[in-house]
Amino acid sequence: MSPHTFDTLAGLRRAVRGICEAHLLPSHNGARLLLSVSRMAAAAFDSGAPVRLEAVEQTAPGGKTLLAVTLHAGRTPASPSTADLPLPGQATTEGAVAWHLPLGEGEDPPPAPLPAPRGAAPARVREMAGAEAYEAEIAALEGDLGVALSRVDTLSTELHRLKDELAETNSGVLALYVQLEERDEQLRRAHGQILRELEDALRPPPITVGGVDLAVHYAPADPDAPTGGDFYDWLLLPDGTVHITVVDALGHGVRSTRSALNVTHAVRTLALEGHPLESIVARTHDILAPFDPELMATVLLARIHPETGALRLANGSHPPALVVRADGTSDYLEVRGRGIGFPLPGSESVLEDTLHQGDLLMLYTDGLTESRRDPIEGEARLVKSAQAHARRPVREIPGAVAEDMHTVILHPDDTLALAVRRAENPQGGHPLARQP
Repeated sequence: MSPHTFDTLAGLRRAVRGICEAHLLPSHNGARLLLSVSRMAAAAFDSGAPVRLEAVEQTAPGGKTLLAVTLHAGRTPASPSTADLPLPGQATTEGAVAWHLPLGEGEDPPPAPLPAPRGAAPARVREMAGAEAYEAEIAALEGDLGVALSRVDTLSTELHRLKDELAETNSGVLALYVQLEERDEQLRRAHGQILRELEDALRPPPITVGGVDLAVHYAPADPDAPTGGDFYDWLLLPDGTVHITVVDALGHGVRSTRSALNVTHAVRTLALEGHPLESIVARTHDILAPFDPELMATVLLARIHPETGALRLANGSHPPALVVRADGTSDYLEVRGRGIGFPLPGSESVLEDTLHQGDLLMLYTDGLTESRRDPIEGEARLVKSAQAHARRPVREIPGAVAEDMHTVILHPDDTLALAVRRAENPQGGHPLARQP
């Protein structure tokens, strides 16, 4: 609008409201502008001087459109500070006050005109009979509006402060959470490493026997909790026969590890005492049941004579051994029996066979063949994998077979794979066993 001169506060207010409506100012900005202009002009009107108001749209350097409202009211001792106004203004060199408000932000609908006091008469009647009362009520309304805006400013400041504090708190909590996660991961790794070292210490060291090559692979269901109930033992008996025990104790964790160790130690003791192979599973049950009535474990026992290749197997509910012949044929060596902790424990018989030069014997736990929850399908895949890797160095076979079998894992479980291959005894005569 072009500059207009006003000599009454009412006319000035109407003009300011018109400016707010014409330029679609948000309601909170329009209310603050109205109060600020009224307070600056009131001092001039009280001294009997008119004021001049102008409004023009401007383009800021960033391309943003601003509404510049300038009030020429002069300065009197009663004039308020421009910084203390509801909408702080900028004093110009000509003694005027200017406000610059952004346009086009779409924050709020345009402000509604200030309501007239209840029972207000038309303008001509007010001017003739109640102008002073009307102005007093308007002043009161402006005062109430000023208080409300001040309260809004206070609450807005408090809200920003709380948001900042909340952001800092959230940042601190997030940082603490990250630290706790890192610490927890470190503890899990350290715990797992300790358990791995402990379990490795509990497993028997490798033995070297002329005429027989042996290797083993073990993988826990949970790498961070490597203890489990899948154990093995191998030793050389006084008659030169290699004895191998494979155990799968029910459950996971330290308790199953203890159970599996108890089984392997009992079997080792009975084997060294010379008990018949067919009686060892039942005798192991008789020894351990009074001390651990909840113990349940499957057991597979193998005896191999390095010179002749004579093979004897006893079984207690364990998956059958797999033999892959040097000519590529294969067969599962089934022996009926019930495990330790089962009803009527013991091996029903002893299977006798012969490992010829180049034959591969695979002993394992069910975690190898039941990772896809179908033991029959798993046994078929084990045959193919063992045949594919049978000519590799024995030390590579158990790990390579386990990798083939675990390309898809639907049922994670501890896994043990042990490979034995009959080889020619380079020294001849009685095989010797030594610790590496």
